[in-house]
Amino acid sequence: MGQAWHGFMSDTIIRVENLGKKYIIGHRPQGGVSKYSTLRDSLVNSAKSFWQNLIKPKSRVKRNQEEFWALQDVSFEVKQGECVGIIGRNGAGKSTLLKILSRITEPTTGRIEIGGRVASLLEVGTGFHPELTGRENIYLNGAILGMSRQEIKRKFDEIVAFAEVERFLDTPVKRYSSGMYVRLAFAVAAHLEPEILVVDEVLAVGDAAFQKKCLGKMGDVSSKQGRTILFVSHDMEAITRLCSQAILLDDGFLKLNDQIDKVVSIYLQSNFSPKSQKTWSITQKDDNQVVCLITAKVHNKKQEVLGSFDITESIGITLQYEVFREGYTLIPGLKFFNESNINLFDSHDTTLTGSNKTKSKGIYNSTTWIPENFLAEGIIIIDAAIITPDPFEVRLYESRVAIFNVVDKLSEESSRGKYVGHFPGLIRPRLLWETKLQNGNNGKLLL
Repeated sequence: MGQAWHGFMSDTIIRVENLGKKYIIGHRPQGGVSKYSTLRDSLVNSAKSFWQNLIKPKSRVKRNQEEFWALQDVSFEVKQGECVGIIGRNGAGKSTLLKILSRITEPTTGRIEIGGRVASLLEVGTGFHPELTGRENIYLNGAILGMSRQEIKRKFDEIVAFAEVERFLDTPVKRYSSGMYVRLAFAVAAHLEPEILVVDEVLAVGDAAFQKKCLGKMGDVSSKQGRTILFVSHDMEAITRLCSQAILLDDGFLKLNDQIDKVVSIYLQSNFSPKSQKTWSITQKDDNQVVCLITAKVHNKKQEVLGSFDITESIGITLQYEVFREGYTLIPGLKFFNESNINLFDSHDTTLTGSNKTKSKGIYNSTTWIPENFLAEGIIIIDAAIITPDPFEVRLYESRVAIFNVVDKLSEESSRGKYVGHFPGLIRPRLLWETKLQNGNNGKLLL
């Protein structure tokens, strides 16, 4: 099981080796007692079971039970100060992994080594005693984390201010709303300086403003205080903004442990349809059809098809299509949406060659580029269309031809600069700024 160690020669703070967790799932046997059985039925079945157990030895797993492995053969290391995202579909094993790392659940196989105190936020009210007040639970949690009363007292005012529960500080926490629970629990965990902070989707219970506040605090804890964070979330924008590394779990197995943009790219490719490239069959085209899409893809300047792009790089979108009938002016266009289905902007070919000339039969490739520092971070979804302008007619329209993720890695090269908190807005252009010092005596502008 997890244990603290001393004397490691590296800066590794978490080491997981061949970790596995098995659960036994019970099923009601077909010939067994139903919830409408009589007392006589129950007595008869009990007697049968008694004699069967005398005749046959008990097996470790009964016939009406099933083994379920939530985790299998998981191995990885986390270095001190890293912020690691843990992502995967529901049921992939993320929460089970966090429970084992938090010493809530024992592993079935393998071992973990942890080099410091762990503060966990896995479900609402974790570690709180419902009968105690908010004030008393702050001291209780601090003591569980190994903090002295003096250390807790020194951080007390910061915790209360961050959690925004001052009015209810002396109220038993059983009367708190779920949002108040989470605010206080997160404030305690983040301010009492554990070496490792483990956070599950529990933050989703809080309101949007507090979620942003928590993400900003976790960024400070990791980047400025050098503490380690394990963060589970389905919010890829939050994951990519906060984490440098990520672990992808799939059906209990570790599928990938790599840099955040690569892991998120593969996760998005496997969970969203279509991917960042889509192909259509044109074998059964309509006799009256003028044009048909062949492929749509999102790529970088090297023509590499990717699912994730840095906010500071150009992003290319290429449509390949075949024209079957001559004499039509055919203009390709794109519609861009975010994951909330907000139409960010549209674009179509307005060049003279694209908008004025008819196309002959053949296969065409039309490419447009989204400039660097234009899109905000997050998931981008593309619809594609080909139209004729005069008279206006939509010759084809395909929804969700591609989907990709935009990542802001806090490199100070985007419009966020050194700011690490939530950055609102649907787009994020890096605008040119000019600042001059004005001399109050003569009114001249000094560079």
